[in-house]
Amino acid sequence: MPSSCINFILGCYFCITYSKQATDRSDLISDDGKNCKSIVCQRCGSKVLCAGMASLAEKELFLPSMRKKSNLSSGDTSVDGDTLTAHWFVDDMFTFENVGFTKDVGRIKYLICADCEIGPIGWHCLDDKKCFYIALDRVDHV
Repeated sequence: MPSSCINFILGCYFCITYSKQATDRSDLISDDGKNCKSIVCQRCGSKVLCAGMASLAEKELFLPSMRKKSNLSSGDTSVDGDTLTAHWFVDDMFTFENVGFTKDVGRIKYLICADCEIGPIGWHCLDDKKCFYIALDRVDHV
């Protein structure tokens, strides 16, 4: 794991522990800081991550509005979306049960549901091969 990811996870664990959002999400986080529920697509219910496979991380990331894969990689420069801060962090793409990637959008690949191709549900920067983020607000927890 790159040192930037290690520093980010260790640094954010403490800010998450004491933040108001952590209290609101206590039913999603186990004692060891991992997801205690499976993470599934909001649209089709396909499993994205099994329980215990991701760590909660706070990082400000802009994600375009949810839509089908074909519309995500277009060259439109005026993109509607949201800046989200609460994410599930995974350091290996093979940890995912069911996730797809868009074509490169600059130095970013957006993560989408591999079954229904809705997204983005997450974000991956091509400069860092070991950091994958899934936005809590873009998935369901079961």
